[in-house]
Amino acid sequence: MKRVRSISPRTSQALSGVTAVLLAGGLGTRLRSVVADQPKALAKVRGRAFLSYLLEQVATAGVKKVVLCTGYLGSQVQQSFGDSYGHLELLYSQEATPLGTGGALRFALPLFQSEYVLVMNGDSFCTVELDAFWNWHRSREARASMVLVKAADARRYGRVYTRRDGQIQRFEEKSSEEGASWINAGIYLIRSELVETIHPNNHVSLEQEVIPAWIGQGLYGYESDGRLLDIGTPESYLSAEQFLPAQGH
Repeated sequence: MKRVRSISPRTSQALSGVTAVLLAGGLGTRLRSVVADQPKALAKVRGRAFLSYLLEQVATAGVKKVVLCTGYLGSQVQQSFGDSYGHLELLYSQEATPLGTGGALRFALPLFQSEYVLVMNGDSFCTVELDAFWNWHRSREARASMVLVKAADARRYGRVYTRRDGQIQRFEEKSSEEGASWINAGIYLIRSELVETIHPNNHVSLEQEVIPAWIGQGLYGYESDGRLLDIGTPESYLSAEQFLPAQGH
């Protein structure tokens, strides 16, 4: 029987009317040596599925509805979490063939019931205050915003450049250039009507194709002081226990 988890009582209501969308359909090819036969979202950290940390983060920000975009072995995610997590209602958007992060988001559009959606990569965790991000996003009247964090070495991630008001000017792909830079943390606030502009049933990358195409259309970057964990490699996954909080429910 699925165990019901509680959520921290220190919950904001800032995002109570926003649907969260967690992109948890990746193949996890690079993690096969340490996490076999299960999706990355179910990789254990401190004895708990990695996805549970993301669910608690959005719940603390006041989110009430979460759409889980699943793909590879997605039935395992649904079996593990069922239709609720604490006070969160969980819905599933299971792709039949890999659609990429942008395609998965577009495929899940019929399940959105809010003007904005909070979109998060299912294989990374950023220590950002989501309610502060939401308030900043609304103050800019942005159509889409992304959380940025400062990386001491941006070669693995690529670089993001913004104007003084936060509007994103350009993205720079991963390169051999050393040095610190603002990078994409994989957390977005996006108008649902903007998601509708993504061509349906196509394999498309949110990070590489969709978001860059929105430059000049009300796309902003929120420069946060958060730290970023990406469990996409065996080395980063093994560091997750030191990064994520020990207390669980």
